[in-house]
Amino acid sequence: MKASYDFRKGNRGRVAKAAPETRGKTRITIRLDEDLVEHFLKEADKTGGAKGYQTLMNEALRQHVEGKAPRLVDTLRKIVREELRAAG
Repeated sequence: MKASYDFRKGNRGRVAKAAPETRGKTRITIRLDEDLVEHFLKEADKTGGAKGYQTLMNEALRQHVEGKAPRLVDTLRKIVREELRAAG
């Protein structure tokens, strides 16, 4: 093992080089449940490196904040109706 290593020419990121820092982004520390992180990591892997897990999390949160994500109550109603139709 060497006494020191030179990482100046190393590649950053999981698959591709990281995009330059963009304005409007804030670095924070947050603790998330493992199952949620695993879900977004798997979804990121499905994109073949086109999107990272943090980008996917941002998109999901943005849909919720902008009211574009389906409301939980609407989803539950749809499921109950489908189940009642199937049982009836």
